[in-house]
Amino acid sequence: MSVKIRLARGGAKKRPYYQIVIADSRRARDGKFIERVGSYNPMLPKDSPDRVKLNEERIKHWLGVGAQPTDRVHRFLGQAGLTDARPTPENQTKRAAPKAKTVERMKEREDKLKAAAEAAAEAAAAPAEAEAPAEEAAAEAPAEEAAVEAPAEEAPAAQEEETKE
Repeated sequence: MSVKIRLARGGAKKRPYYQIVIADSRRARDGKFIERVGSYNPMLPKDSPDRVKLNEERIKHWLGVGAQPTDRVHRFLGQAGLTDARPTPENQTKRAAPKAKTVERMKEREDKLKAAAEAAAEAAAAPAEAEAPAEEAAAEAPAEEAAVEAPAEEAPAAQEEETKE
């Protein structure tokens, strides 16, 4: 007989409440069970201590006897420190793997990111060599800006005089 530690649903419509039970794997979800070892109330906040209640002593006994927890119950037991934190995932099928075109696009994105990183590294190295020409260009720019700003300052003054008259 294969024994499972699983959830049995209770509660009203749209108000679920689960019992954590030890049951024969061939029985119905809400059918006959061997022993009740805890409860789970998903309606409570995640940080509430009453959300998941476990009878750790009995769960350890049943795990020792060979009972297998379902994925959801395995997570609860992992959070309580009774089993590994995460259940081992089953082998994925080929249908779940990304398609060839998706893999190609992912490679293109990686290549673009690598090229951008290399360009940034080269740009970081280039300013150290080209600081002198940049300083000369910066010295010439203020003189040009001053010449451009002068007529702009005169224009508003001329407009103000015209509006006063």
